[in-house]
Order: sequence, then structure tokens, then C-alpha cells
Amino acid sequence: MTIPAVVAAGDRGAARAIYGESKAFLEIEGLPLVAHTVRALQRVPEISEVWVVGDPERLAPALGAGGLSRELSKSLRVMPQAANLYENAWQAYRRVLPGAADGGRDPAPADLDQRVLYLSADMPFATAEEISLFIRRGLAQDCDYSLGLVTEESLRGFYPGAGAPGIRMAYFNLREGRFRQSNLHLVRPGRLGNRHYVEEMYRHRHQREIGPIARLAWQLLTSERGGLSIVYYYALMHLAGAANRRGWRGVADLVRRWIPMARIESGCGHLLRTRFRFAVTEIGGCAVDVDNEHDFEVARERFAEWTKSQRERAQAAPHTSLGPG
Repeated sequence: MTIPAVVAAGDRGAARAIYGESKAFLEIEGLPLVAHTVRALQRVPEISEVWVVGDPERLAPALGAGGLSRELSKSLRVMPQAANLYENAWQAYRRVLPGAADGGRDPAPADLDQRVLYLSADMPFATAEEISLFIRRGLAQDCDYSLGLVTEESLRGFYPGAGAPGIRMAYFNLREGRFRQSNLHLVRPGRLGNRHYVEEMYRHRHQREIGPIARLAWQLLTSERGGLSIVYYYALMHLAGAANRRGWRGVADLVRRWIPMARIESGCGHLLRTRFRFAVTEIGGCAVDVDNEHDFEVARERFAEWTKSQRERAQAAPHTSLGPG
């Protein structure tokens, strides 16, 4: 089975700018971040074609930088962005459907099982091996939405240490361990009942202030698919996350005992009205995106070192070898 990949490179809606620039066009080693992501996808055997959603006039030169065009082994197409992440994802799905014209088409019943890999453009340390492993684990779950998680252990190499700068991550604290959301989503878009909640979840993924947290909790409580159970686990996850960020790991450990991964999967599936699962990988690079100026500067400074370590980690992981390249 091969799957189309859709790279989110837009700058509207909840997208964040760095130094006033869209993250997709920031450069590391002379290559825009979106080109780094597209390059990694070329070596993923499960990917059939690559779509990039954003500003076509800016993407054309960005995707031609660094001789990338000579490395392309899969069809690469650019799609103009819509108003927000949700609309971009849905319009891309309409275009990847078999036989769709340039403007796309609405899905028919036979299209409901069409899968799409959605990923962000700002993933300078993504490897083909990690993306491939995520897809295979997502397919094995036979669900409608697989969301990528990576383990805390896989990200320790990105921490500061020995006088070198680094990036510290925020984690989901679950009974099974601490995990960071990666930027990988394997989805059957036609099977999502409440697709608009994907945009809400994305908007609030970095929220730490009590006001926005409370507002989203109220939204969940009063929604057609919400309820006290979803709000309860949502609050526990934020409590455990806040304790962990403050270094109170003992407190976070106590709280996360009450947060089983299966319960969060069930709650997300209930909210989205679909079969939802987490797919965990242990390589890590796909979870390191560029969310602020500090992270970008550190990623740029340590790019060669971290890229090398990610390749070594990917090649050493079981069942991930894709051969040389």
C-alpha cells in the first residue's frame, strides 16, 4: 500500500511565524525547512506522491533550492492554501482522490478508506526511517486516525548539556510513560465525523495559560461530543504536564498514574467520532519542530551533529533500514 503525503506549509490560521517569517521558509544549511521535509519523504517507500500546501509563488523557488529537484523520485505538487489547517487538510484530501481534477472532488463511498499522511513543514531532523516506521505501525492498527507520539528517551539527545545549547520538550504524561506528539498524522479523512475539532486541538497544542485551558475545557464540556469524562482527563493531563515542566516529576508521576493511554485514545475518538489511536516510535526527530526563535537558532547551530545522531538512531532501530541514500 502506498499513501499520498500532504505537507502543511501554510502561514494562515494558527500557523506561527519565526522572526516574522513563515517557518516553512526558514533556512538551515541553505535549504528551507519545507525542502528538508520533502527530501525526507522521497525515501519513504510507503509514500506515493507529495503535496505541499502553502503559497505557490514562494514554494516554487523554495522547493527548487539546493538541487532538490534532482533528488525527486516521487510526484511533487503544490496546492494553494486556504484559511486554516482544517480547510487545507480537507482540500488536499479532495485532490489526492483517484481521478480528481485540479480542483479536487468530493469523496464517494468508495473513497472513505483513502488514507493520507499529513505532516508539518518544519521538521529538519525527520528521517525517512522514522516516517516509514510510523506509517507501518499506523497501518497495523487499522484505525481511522493514527497520531504519532515519540518517547521521552528518544528526545534526550536534543537536550542542553556539556555547555552546548539544546531544546527541552513538553510531554504528554501518561501512565505508560512520557511522550511528545510528533508531527505525523495518518488519517482517513472521510471517516472523521467531527473534523473541525482537529483545528481546535492544533490551536491549543502549546497552551499553558490557565485562561485558554479553561476556555477549551468549557468548549469540550458543552460540545455535542464532550462531557465530564473528557474534561476530567484533559485537566489531569494539563496538571501532570505543568508539574513536569516545573521539575516536580514525583507529582507528575502520581498524576499520570490516572491517565491511561487507552482512555485518552477513547476520548479523542469519541470527540472526533472516529477510531483513534496513538502510534509510538522511538527515533524522535519528527517531534522536533521549530516553534520559536530559540529553537530555530539551536537547531541551526547543532544541525550537523543532530542529523548524524538521528541517522544513526534510525539505522539502529529494529525494522527501519531503508538501505543507503
